[in-house]
Amino acid sequence: MGTPLDSREAQATAVIDRLDAEYPDATISLDFEDRFELLVAVVLSAQCTDERVNATTDDLFETYDSPEAFAEAPQDELAERLNSITYYNNKASYIRESARIVVEEHDGRVPDTMDDLTDLPGVGRKTANVVLQHGHDIVDGIVVDTHVQRLTRRLGLTEEERPENIEEDLMGFVPEERWQAFTHLFISHGRATCTARNPECGDCILEDICPSSKLDSSTDLASGEEWS
Repeated sequence: MGTPLDSREAQATAVIDRLDAEYPDATISLDFEDRFELLVAVVLSAQCTDERVNATTDDLFETYDSPEAFAEAPQDELAERLNSITYYNNKASYIRESARIVVEEHDGRVPDTMDDLTDLPGVGRKTANVVLQHGHDIVDGIVVDTHVQRLTRRLGLTEEERPENIEEDLMGFVPEERWQAFTHLFISHGRATCTARNPECGDCILEDICPSSKLDSSTDLASGEEWS
């Protein structure tokens, strides 16, 4: 196993610096043209790959080109267009109701506060953070998706398990100016190297400071789960 640095602050800085050098172009991979399209895409991306979402929204955003169009779309029709997406019935309902709220309560504009965004159906802090960061250029937190959740625990940056608790923990020692990049770097590394089932520790630029490296152990010390 690797040996993490003496403090979480130092560990986080070293991890971010190395990942930034490895993935200099890391950014959001969802396709969108405006804030409402971003909101829809992020809602659809829950427990679904960005690639599948992009393949779906390519035609979806041509058919429904405004919040009003989504709000007026019949539930069955919208759900059918989303049938390749996980939980498509629920997501169709969330999107239609969110569109209605945006139109009726926000003059057709996607709100720019955490409270207003998380009041929308199907929108939690993760989704709201993405919309704020990439739709409004407001960084109000750290987006914790499954990659960030997995890697921060493996790297010894947190022992928390719930995304909300992980975010709160990370915000205490990750420099605020790096909150947005943090997520994209961890997603890139989680996809390329530190995958869920078969992490490539031998090729990992963080191996020497990762307490969960499998080079000398078959156990993920951060989660107590067996590598497989």
